[in-house]
Amino acid sequence: MKMRALLVDDESPARKELRYLLQSFEDVQIVGEAENALEALELINNVKYSVIFLDINMPGLNGIELARQLSERPDAPAIIFTTAHEEYAFDAFSVHAYDFVLKPIHPKRLEEALQTVRERKKLNCPQPAKTTPSKKEYIDMRPLEVIPAEQNSKTILIRPEEIIFISTDKDNVYIKTGNESYLTRFTLRELEARLDSNSFFRTHRCYLVNIRKMRELIPYFNGTYTVVVEDKERSEVPVSRTQARKLKEILGI
Repeated sequence: MKMRALLVDDESPARKELRYLLQSFEDVQIVGEAENALEALELINNVKYSVIFLDINMPGLNGIELARQLSERPDAPAIIFTTAHEEYAFDAFSVHAYDFVLKPIHPKRLEEALQTVRERKKLNCPQPAKTTPSKKEYIDMRPLEVIPAEQNSKTILIRPEEIIFISTDKDNVYIKTGNESYLTRFTLRELEARLDSNSFFRTHRCYLVNIRKMRELIPYFNGTYTVVVEDKERSEVPVSRTQARKLKEILGI
């Protein structure tokens, strides 16, 4: 059965480009377009859509507000946000978006977003009628292109490739980049689930490290190791004995 899609964007060229990209997906049928959220809401009240591709910055009711209204419905369609504004990533998932795709849209990212919809529809996983996501819901989401973190009362959006390592200190989790350290609301387990396992490796129960930022692997004792990473401080990250064997396999040592 084809997914019935609604395109919502106040810019006609953006809708045209998305329509063109979606033509390559045989299981997607575009059955509506809207220039704003209110127009989209009228269509949604009259047509049952499987998925809505939703812009955020629009005149009047914005995309986040529309998605919040739709999340209260028992038969809510899947929401895939399509926007040029990455700062809305956290808000987007707080209203149970299936994915968050940045413009200009790459066909591969579009395929990943649609696959998320396919998998969750196949498992018959309805969107919960809540306004605040649980930790489990974040774990179930596909990896974001940015990770929200906090510093000096500001929300900083960090791209995965900027991350050197992630560590825990008591109840806090910190993301370390080349020059800075940021506090994040996510647990280490959640971030491990959301980040690409080909790039990030759990060296220790308290550390998740970007493999591409590793520079030295130094034997320690009892089969454990220390990894020297590429940040300004040349930080040393512990590798447990069990994880050392796995890391050496990954590195071909």
